Parts: sequence; structure tokens; C-alpha cells
Amino acid sequence: MSKTRKFTTAGIAALIFTVAAATADAKDKVKVGFIGPLTGGVSVNGLGGRNSADLAVRLRNADPKSKYEYELVVLDDECKPNVAVQVATNMAADKDIIAGATHYCSATAIATVDVYHKFGFPVIVWGAVLPDITYRNKYDEVHRVNGTMINQNDANAELISRLGYKTVAVIHDTTDYGKGHLEYFSKALDKIGKTKIVGTFGVTADQQDFTSELTKIKALNPDVIYFGGLTPIGVRIRSQMDKLGIKAVFDGTSGIVSDAYIQGLGPLAEGTLAFREGAPTEKLPGGKFFMEKYTAQKYDNPPEAYGAFAYAAMDMILDTIEKVGPDRKKVIAALGDVKDRDSIVGKITFDDHGQNTVPVITKYVVQDGKFVEWDESEYGSGKRKLPGQK
Repeated sequence: MSKTRKFTTAGIAALIFTVAAATADAKDKVKVGFIGPLTGGVSVNGLGGRNSADLAVRLRNADPKSKYEYELVVLDDECKPNVAVQVATNMAADKDIIAGATHYCSATAIATVDVYHKFGFPVIVWGAVLPDITYRNKYDEVHRVNGTMINQNDANAELISRLGYKTVAVIHDTTDYGKGHLEYFSKALDKIGKTKIVGTFGVTADQQDFTSELTKIKALNPDVIYFGGLTPIGVRIRSQMDKLGIKAVFDGTSGIVSDAYIQGLGPLAEGTLAFREGAPTEKLPGGKFFMEKYTAQKYDNPPEAYGAFAYAAMDMILDTIEKVGPDRKKVIAALGDVKDRDSIVGKITFDDHGQNTVPVITKYVVQDGKFVEWDESEYGSGKRKLPGQK
């Protein structure tokens, strides 16, 4: 009898020790958010961004040094401003979600900044490029790791002027994104003074037929057609250019830098120009690490052009929570002090409007079914020529 009582006492003591150890090892759970276009015409970019943010969370949860266990809350803004305001409100109103990596589309990002400010919800934009997202207001809650459309349009205007093109027709979508590209591209051309815009045409984001606009453009006979918009419209315009026999160079913005653009056009994508802030993923300081970890997770979609920025945004959110705790006000204050912070996309410094300066602009041309850096392409070396290239 005494032996049985002694064994039971020891067992209870061991059980208490085990429970206490498990309790000590348990981590508080913290929710963080992601918003992007998971459905619709640019969903490949949203899915790549979501996977990249998810990767940052997974790697952090696997780190035994992490103070918290993170849960990623994902919402779909469909690249539609009205939907974005709704999901942003839902996320910001949930006090359990501490911060979020938000938005690929500029139209959704600019529509939601007031929401984030109202709720005191810290966000880091991971893909949208409209300057007004950070610069229209001075909201402490809003930050951005990627650059803006200003620098990419400066590089765009410089290249087509250097190639000897004299005339450009502009087609832009009528969202803030498209109108922003028109503004900054026009200013960049005016500074150089070698190339002029001979016609400007606004189109809706869901427009299918561009015969009217392209017929007028054909009569203007421009050297280049500049397109300020996203992949779905770009595919339709470039395809209809071919049907009308328009031989001008098709010159796009960062909105068409995706595998979906090439898949949608096939051989017609050849020779398309496009520009994006930041270096190609494989050339980023942490590009090799990012791609190895991303590939290991076997996601169904590639990270696309802005996946590395989505990862960097989420990783910075997690770093900040680890440092100051899961408190929105403290996270906002800490992000306001980010200076020369290492990330996989390079050093990050937020200015007084929460904008990271990304000085590197990559010039792309589609060559043999891939977006290739201009300087490394056969077009850049002169082995191949774009239509009318000097």
C-alpha cells in the first residue's frame, strides 16, 4: 500500500513539472494581416504576395527565439477600391490584429489610407506605387517598402528618348494608378525634351474593346504606345494593336511585370518594355535566401515581381512586434524610427511620410518569353532591334 502511495505521489509531481514546463514554453498568439488581390485579373500578384507574407510568418514561427506565435489573417481586396475599404475596415476594426502588409493595387491602397488612420492600424504597403499613398497625407500609420512610380517613369522616359523615339501615344486606365503614371511620365518627358506625346487616351479598368482608341492612335503613327495600367488591359490592348497592324513599341509600367502578361500574349509579348523599382528578385541582397525558402514551401504560385517586398513588409512587422510587443501604438512609433534597416530587398529607411527610398530601377524587355533586364538583353546590346529603334 505504501509503495502504491509513493509511486502515485511521484507521478503527480512529474505531471505537475511537465505541465509547468509546457506552460513556460507556450507562446502568446498574435494576429497579423495581409490584404491583396486574391481574385480577379491581377490575382497572380496578390497570391504571390500572400504566399510571401505567409512565408515570413512560417519562418518566424519556426524560430525558437521568437517571443510569439503568429497567425496570418488574409483578406481579398479584389483590386477594387470599394471592396478594399470594406476589408480594410474589417481588419483594422479587429483589435486582435496588430498590423498588416497591404495592397498591390494603387487604387485600393489610396482608398484605404483614411481607414488605417482612423483606426490607428499600422500597415506597410508591399506593392502599390502611387506616390499619394504615402505623400498625400502624413499618416503615421501608413508605410511602404517598395518605391513609387516617379522613379520608374523617369527611367522609362530616359530610355525611349535615348533609343531615338520622337513620338508617343499614351493609353492609361482612369484609376488613380493610371492617371498617376500619365502625370509622372509626362513630366519626365518634358524634362528631357526630346520626345513628345501626340495623343492621350483614358480607358476604363474593365474595358474590352479598344478599337476606337487604337484606330485614332494608328492615324497618329506614334513610335511608341505607352500604357499606364495593369496586366489584363495590357494584354487586350497589345493583342488588338496586332489585329490593327500597329507596329509601335508597346511600353508598359510595373503593372504588367508578371508571368500572366506573357502567358496571355505568347509571342506577341516579345519586345514589350516595362519598368519596376528595385532589383530583380534574384539580385536582391536576400534574393537567394528568399527563393530557396519560397520554393521549399511548394506554393502553387510564384512570388511574382513584388513577392519579395511582401515578405520584407511582413518580416519588418514581425521584427517590430518582437521588439516592442503586440501593441499598435508602439508598433507605429517604432516603424516611424526605421533607419537603415536590413531586409531581403536591401536597406530600408522610412522618411517622414513612411516612404522607403528605392533608388534602383530595373528596365525590362520581353525576350523569348521572359522579362529580361534591358542591359542584359539582346535588345540592349543591339543584337536585336525594337520597331524603329535607332
